[in-house]
Amino acid sequence: MASFENDIKNCISALEEGGTILYPTDTIWGIGCDALNEKAVDKVFMLKQRPREKSMIILLAEAKDIIQYIAAPPPDIIDILEGFTTPTTVIYKGALGFPANVAGADDSIAIRVTSDPFCKSLIKRLRRPLVSTSANISGMAAPATFDLIDSRIITGCDYVVTYRQDDKRISEPSRIIRMEDDGHFEIIR
Repeated sequence: MASFENDIKNCISALEEGGTILYPTDTIWGIGCDALNEKAVDKVFMLKQRPREKSMIILLAEAKDIIQYIAAPPPDIIDILEGFTTPTTVIYKGALGFPANVAGADDSIAIRVTSDPFCKSLIKRLRRPLVSTSANISGMAAPATFDLIDSRIITGCDYVVTYRQDDKRISEPSRIIRMEDDGHFEIIR
């Protein structure tokens, strides 16, 4: 567990300084930063060579945290989120408290409550949500394992997590759904 703890500490240092990290998530490896730091988010867009109009996913540690980041959550949102059995990113209307470059042009925000112990620990200790976007150059395939990540991504991040680099399990990106005003969901991916 030494690498887990060292990685958490090093990630916190990089994130608090406005840096980017390359880290394992509950789905695939991601590029991340403090989701509330506009300059750090800009760094992620530049590293990925991603168009600014394509927003990124935000990770939270706990379902209850959602209420501080969206304007009008359904009353049963916490139960809904805790009921998901697979990693699910939900697109909500009415993003709250995020920099302009995080929310979509329509003021929507894509948020996933992570089940991954590393991500949960990191978010709780940082006390802020994380950006989570696949560890690839925009338009290229998302790498299934660490060893498939483009060297430009690895060298472009301020800190690269060592924990789980040797994990060869193939994971898929999260399911993405959009929450409608009436509380129903539309499956996007």
